Amino acid sequence: MARYPSSGVTYAIGPGGISPAVKILLITNVALFFLNLIVGDVMTLRLGLSPQAVLRDFALWQPVTYMFLHSTRGLGHILFNMLALWMFGTELERTWGTRFFTKYYFVTGIGAAATSLLLSLFVDEIYYSLTVGASGAIYGLLIAYAIYFPHRTIYYIIFPIPA
Repeated sequence: MARYPSSGVTYAIGPGGISPAVKILLITNVALFFLNLIVGDVMTLRLGLSPQAVLRDFALWQPVTYMFLHSTRGLGHILFNMLALWMFGTELERTWGTRFFTKYYFVTGIGAAATSLLLSLFVDEIYYSLTVGASGAIYGLLIAYAIYFPHRTIYYIIFPIPA
């Protein structure tokens, strides 16, 4: 018999242990963040998403590599992206499996890059801009999480909001 009766309600912080693909993505992003701190702007300019470089110089790797770089001006950018990756990605990977989750992550990240490239054809500020970060892929995860788990409560600081 249990020492304390169970009310059927459980409380937890986060989704639990880290799933395999999320773990690899977290390690890769954090490692490249620190490498970028050491190397500097050369790495950002070469691997970040520059529509001008992709469309004019055929830097076709950038729609993939930009997802693994983050602003080195502070910790907020990488911290919140990786927190969202852990919070929402872990449960989605458990639901979908590692293979589908990884495909989805890259499709949404590359899709965000494709959107930037398309918009850059019409807006000069975007054409000459430089984009870094996993935010496009993270927004894809947020949308999928809201679709799969619409009634889950997420606590934003102290405020409960539905997924």
